[in-house]
Amino acid sequence: MTSAVQTAVLIAAYNASATLDRAVASALAQPETVEVCIVDDGSSDDTQAQARAWAARDTRVTVLSQANAGPGAARNAALAATRSPWVAILDADDYWLPGRLASLFNQAERADFIADSLIRVREGTAVPSPSPADPASAPLSLEAFLLGNLGALKGPLDLGYLKPLMRRTFLDAHALRYRPELRLGEDYEMYARALALGARFLITPPAGYVSIERAGSLSTHHSEEDLRRLRDCDAALANVRPLSRAEHRALRRHATSVDCRLQWRRLIRALKTNDVPAALSTFRSSSVARYLAARLCEQAWLRGAGLVRGRLSANQPPLRAKARS
Repeated sequence: MTSAVQTAVLIAAYNASATLDRAVASALAQPETVEVCIVDDGSSDDTQAQARAWAARDTRVTVLSQANAGPGAARNAALAATRSPWVAILDADDYWLPGRLASLFNQAERADFIADSLIRVREGTAVPSPSPADPASAPLSLEAFLLGNLGALKGPLDLGYLKPLMRRTFLDAHALRYRPELRLGEDYEMYARALALGARFLITPPAGYVSIERAGSLSTHHSEEDLRRLRDCDAALANVRPLSRAEHRALRRHATSVDCRLQWRRLIRALKTNDVPAALSTFRSSSVARYLAARLCEQAWLRGAGLVRGRLSANQPPLRAKARS
């Protein structure tokens, strides 16, 4: 293996004892992996003990511990503790299929970032195998990336969840690190900033990153403050360099998408406390107002349908066993 493909794998782990072993084993199984840095982010379970057990039996593994500060701060600590020319992010509840790094490196010569589309599955379900042939890559622009993250306006977030290989020389040349105050969208912000700074970002079809969707994952739980910080980070992104009109428009659409989610949370809180002025203040723009109105109609329909189903069930005669002949 040449030094050009040596990779440090950064794993931020918080209460990940149920899945950490699988993640670490999948990283170490890649021939390109020369470092695995696990950062225990203030776990209350035995995550740290599991991580140190890995370090005791494989010299490629190092373990750091910190008070809970979020995934961005944990990854920054791992970046500072590793030296490999390439860096890869692996969430502690996800894992890689064999050959993922090799597939990406086959096309990474002219890339600063290269990521494969995620293989998204629920815990315990079968995982489809990626194509055995090396998938063709396509360049990603800042505008396309921003438009690929309009979660509240176009469906689930997608591109912000990518877990790319990153060239360390690019990260260091631009002092590019995660914003530690972001506990939601820290990946989105870093990738967008990299693209604004001129990163050559390639995307391939699935090559082996298995993203586990679980009800208890950290990405499904966030506060209003998390959403506000994510929305407001777009203002800083607008100042990285002069943006084109299309990029400005895409950035505004992303900020609006996040603001829709934030105002929905604020509206629900206001309705629960009968705070009419606060509820009205959430209809702060036409885009947000349309989103809130649609969500309110959706909730009203769901509640009405549930009430009808409940009444129908209450009026149904009890089931009787079929008589035997």
